[in-house]
Order: sequence, then structure tokens, then C-alpha cells
Amino acid sequence: MSNQPVVSCLPVSANKMSKAKKVLDEARETKNREIDLVDRNISTFEELPGLLNMLFVTRITLSYNKLKTVPPGIANLNNLEILNLSNNHLEELPLSLSSMPKLRILNCSINRLNTLPRGFGAFPVLEVLDLSYNNLNEHVLPGNFFMMDSLRALYLGDNEFEYLPKEVKNLKNLQILGLRDNDLLELPREIGELTRIRELHIQNNRLSVLPPEIANLDMPGPKSVLKMEENPWVTAIAEQYLVGISHVLEYIKTEAYRILYNRHMQAGGKTAGDLPPKVDKSKKASRARS
Repeated sequence: MSNQPVVSCLPVSANKMSKAKKVLDEARETKNREIDLVDRNISTFEELPGLLNMLFVTRITLSYNKLKTVPPGIANLNNLEILNLSNNHLEELPLSLSSMPKLRILNCSINRLNTLPRGFGAFPVLEVLDLSYNNLNEHVLPGNFFMMDSLRALYLGDNEFEYLPKEVKNLKNLQILGLRDNDLLELPREIGELTRIRELHIQNNRLSVLPPEIANLDMPGPKSVLKMEENPWVTAIAEQYLVGISHVLEYIKTEAYRILYNRHMQAGGKTAGDLPPKVDKSKKASRARS
């Protein structure tokens, strides 16, 4: 008898589908409400037969796959609370996502999103939205993006924002705002109205000043986090930052700083010289088109 290993005659796509189908079949049999399909080399929802009819599911993890699109039918899953689509090849999202009545956490980080659908901010109960590491900027945000009253954490790091719209002030329940690794040239004064903020990540941008209103936030507290390194701060802020975050926040409350800030803004943000150059992001994974 030959000792040669048995070689499957199924095509690769059939193998992928059979593995995913097995997970789904088991979930249907046991009424498992959490579907884990991490790193299964899935390219399309067609490899997930019947998933969109599993109305009892509350959590789906599809990270580290090769999905390029999400079908509008995802909204059929009206009990879904957590959807993780991170580390895929997504270039767009369906508007229907924002109509899901119980969706609390949506992770679309590390994809290839260049835009968001109109009306994307209509999520009724969304608490955490992660859009970090994509190709988004302030011009592609839909008009209702900042109307998500329930949002507690918004991650927009590693995108291409130069400005943050002043409408951010509408996110009254926001506690975490991630803006690291963008091209931000300034922050809106309205950010000072986000009085529940406990974490603000603005490191590695092109910021040279902070709006004085940031001092309204309870950032020096023991449970608060303000990350602001790797920015071309004006000398006065840079010197205070060397001593500590609390010294920065005390300094920007002073009349001297208000004068400096107003002069800086009146000069178009160029009092420290020319605008800092953008970081070359052409080699980002989110720019790949394989």
C-alpha cells in the first residue's frame, strides 16, 4: 500500500468554502452567536453560504482575509452587535451598515477605504468606530458623520486628514478620539466642547499649535491620556512639553498663549515658517491594489 499522502482534488476556492461552511454549519447546529472566521483566505461573501440568514448571530469576526466588498444584505443580521472587518482589502462599505439596529462596534481598520457612503453616520447605537489605517480625509466624510450621539470611541489614525471638521463637537459622548499619523495642520477650537474626552491621540501630525479650548478638557487627570509627540510644535509648546503634558495644558490657559495662538492663526498657521511637509504614504498597505 502506498504511503503517499492523500491530495485533495478540490480546487482551492472549494477548499476555502468548505472550511468556512463547516464553521457556519456548526454555528447553525449549536446556535453559536459568535462567528470566528479570522485568516481563512476569504475573498468574497459567496464563500460564506447562508451567513446573511443567520439572524441569531451577535458577533462576526472576518479580520485578516481578502474581502473587497461587503454586501448590503449584511443589514439582514438585525441582532449583530460586533462586526470586525479589519485587515481586508475593502475599498467601499455599504450604506446599509448604518441602519443596523444593534450594531455597537464596527472595526474597518487596515483596509483600502477611499470614501464612505452618504448617510454613513446614521448608526442608531454605535459606540466604537475604527476606521484607522485607510485613505480617508475630511472631504469624504458624509454630512451626518458627526451625528452619532452614542459614539464613545472614534479611531481615525493613519489616514490623510489635514483638518478635523468643527462638527466633531456634536459627538457629545465621545471619550476616545484617535487622530495619530495623519497630516493634521490644526485642530478646531470646537474640540474643547468634547467634555467627556479621556483619551486624545494626535501624535505624528503637522500640528504646531493647540486651540486654547483644549484646556477645557479634563486631560491632566490620572485616568486621562494625551499623546502629542512627533509634531512640529512652536517653541513655547515644545518647551512646556519637555516638562510634561500638565505644563502644556497650564500654559495654553495663559493670556500670552492666546495672543500667540491668535497671531499664528491670523498668519495662516505659518508663523513658524513654511508648512511642514506631508509624510510619504505611497507605500502604505492601504494603497496596494493587488
